[in-house]
Amino acid sequence: MDSLRFIFWEAMKALSLVFLAVLAAKGIGGLRADGQAAKSRRLARRLAWSRGVLYAILLALAALGARGVGYDLAAQFYFWASQDNLAHSEARRAYANARRAVQLRPGVLRYWQTLARSKFSQQQFASMLEDEPAFRSMSGGRLEEEDALRFAFAHFFLAEYDQVILLTRQLIKENRDYAAPYVLEGMAHLNQKKYPEAERRFLAVLQMFPSQEHAVRGLAQVYFLRGERARALAVLNETEKFPFPADARQRFRDLKALYGAAH
Repeated sequence: MDSLRFIFWEAMKALSLVFLAVLAAKGIGGLRADGQAAKSRRLARRLAWSRGVLYAILLALAALGARGVGYDLAAQFYFWASQDNLAHSEARRAYANARRAVQLRPGVLRYWQTLARSKFSQQQFASMLEDEPAFRSMSGGRLEEEDALRFAFAHFFLAEYDQVILLTRQLIKENRDYAAPYVLEGMAHLNQKKYPEAERRFLAVLQMFPSQEHAVRGLAQVYFLRGERARALAVLNETEKFPFPADARQRFRDLKALYGAAH
């Protein structure tokens, strides 16, 4: 639907450009001396010169308009190519195409978002964070939810845990039913060895979403790192009451074996 809307508006822009150019050309062509005025050679020369200037201006404006439409189309095609590259795990191509789209039309947020996704897939976390001011500028100072979470993950992988917590707390404030920021903030506290804070975040997630695998594993890890091995195992045993996919259950069994073997 978005693609059809884009094509429709670009076609309308092109048709409008052609229509206005034709009207302007007819108007310029109508600048001719008639009647008694036609006897004045000086006036005729002036009108001819004026028509030439106006035609030149019209041609320049039409060229600029056509160039703008061309840039819009090219940027959108690069954007579509980048999305297709990401869908097929072609990270380098996705980055190159998204970067070109941004270069052609730097004021379009969706092109920056695709560039951020391609950078994230290549673990270019620092480079991605350098683009954050552009995101805020185009979003009126506030990041969209998905963008904010992606930036928070970038800070996490760079071990910038205080920045992670700033972003996740804002996300939680705006959407208290969104599990991902709770889990990420819990992991940030865990890496800072702030175990009570991490425990609170993981418990908050599990009260809303008892089958949130990452929260289960995070809470079990909190207890294990605090030396409370029995509580860690109890958290993992509790998962038997809830529907988890087979691969998640296998990971829980592996953790139970690890924690059970630890002394």
